Amino acid sequence: MSVKSLRLPAPAKLNLMLRVVGRRPDGYHLLQTVFQFIDRCDWIELAPRHDGAIKLSSPIPGVPEESDLTIRAAKRLRQAVGNEALGVQITVEKNLPMGGGLGGGSSDAATTLLGLNTLWGLGLSMDELASLGLQLGADVPVFVHGWAAWGEGVGEELIPLPDLPEPWYLVMNPPCHVATGAIFSSDELTRDNKPITIADFVAGRQENHCLPVVVKAYPEIGDALKALGQYAISPKLTGTGCCVFGAFESEAEAQIAARGLSSNWSIFVAKGLNRSPTHEALEIA
Repeated sequence: MSVKSLRLPAPAKLNLMLRVVGRRPDGYHLLQTVFQFIDRCDWIELAPRHDGAIKLSSPIPGVPEESDLTIRAAKRLRQAVGNEALGVQITVEKNLPMGGGLGGGSSDAATTLLGLNTLWGLGLSMDELASLGLQLGADVPVFVHGWAAWGEGVGEELIPLPDLPEPWYLVMNPPCHVATGAIFSSDELTRDNKPITIADFVAGRQENHCLPVVVKAYPEIGDALKALGQYAISPKLTGTGCCVFGAFESEAEAQIAARGLSSNWSIFVAKGLNRSPTHEALEIA
């Protein structure tokens, strides 16, 4: 085992579209979506322990340590390789809002898997790590593979999209927490929308089919979209979280919008990325 600690970024993601195109017998919805990373990150520090313990330095208030996705990821990885002697101290610096639709928990889990694969010298492939990640959440595999991607199934069937435009985004975090389960179980959600192709997305088919249900349940999200619409063309909701975002050609334009909105909203500006900074930090090809 390496004695070197690792400090790694766990980036947020945006869903540039979200289509609901069916439902599986087990109740999971069949989706089409496009994931892109942004350079707003949590940070994960991994320090080896030699007593076989997997511990979290600062548990999130209200979240039992054993429920934390980083702890679950580390234990799932250790179980997969069958070496109970492997231990780690995990420190999480949270910068991404919980429940915002930015994938913070999934990204933290994926970064833990990627980092421990290096720290523990395991040599697992990206496909093996993504398979373990899928057991933790449908969004974990895209963070493991580390490319902007077209996603289908429940979001785990991925086609890399390395050539998407990488604009600057202004992201707004309205003061609410969307209950994703309630949105997907709503009688008002249309579940039989027709699938589209990547070419359709590139041509401008970028709807979020959950948006009408979310806005009806959380009017403050509709207010945020309206406010952002004064500065950005076609602002969007990311996934089924509460965060909304608009794209800008330059950081300067995004910052102008941020100054205009910052007095009433929690906001930040971030760069769109087609490659995960976690992979760049670990120099994964």
